[in-house]
Amino acid sequence: MTTILFNKPFGVLSQFTDAKSPTERPTLSGFDLPKGVYAAGRLDRDSEGLLVLTDNGKLQARLSSPKFKTPKTYLVQVEGAPQEDDIAPLRQGLTLKDGPTLPAKARLIDPPDLWHRDPPVRFRKSVPDTWIEVTITEGRNRQVRRMCAAAGFPCLRLVRWSVGAWTLDGLGQGKWRAV
Repeated sequence: MTTILFNKPFGVLSQFTDAKSPTERPTLSGFDLPKGVYAAGRLDRDSEGLLVLTDNGKLQARLSSPKFKTPKTYLVQVEGAPQEDDIAPLRQGLTLKDGPTLPAKARLIDPPDLWHRDPPVRFRKSVPDTWIEVTITEGRNRQVRRMCAAAGFPCLRLVRWSVGAWTLDGLGQGKWRAV
């Protein structure tokens, strides 16, 4: 069994090919990953961070299926200056267009020491930004982004820091390691 932790850069698709696009977009094939592994879950093109790849179908299903409730932690840079009360709806669960979410763990954090993003997040002098750590156990399409927006704080940058017990600790952008 092969399991890989990969720090997916911004702008890279969580797949090995992009045959449907009329313009070429970066994919996982550009990172010299071992053959035969596939993403256990996805990260949107505009999200960064931990992507677990494996050749084990049972592990892939366990990590990506909502019925197993694998925790996934995200570092989220949001527009605005939320206070503790403002992120309470994330902790209580919100109703999105596809139904109610389970309660998330959410807390305000200091800006994390992350790699430089290319292109950088837009900066506006008149609008502050804040970092929130959010842990969910569902993993719906763009769920963390939609939850933050529903709470009134649009997401500027989203980095998945952990999946279950695996984290990005010591793993540079675009790098991977076997576990």
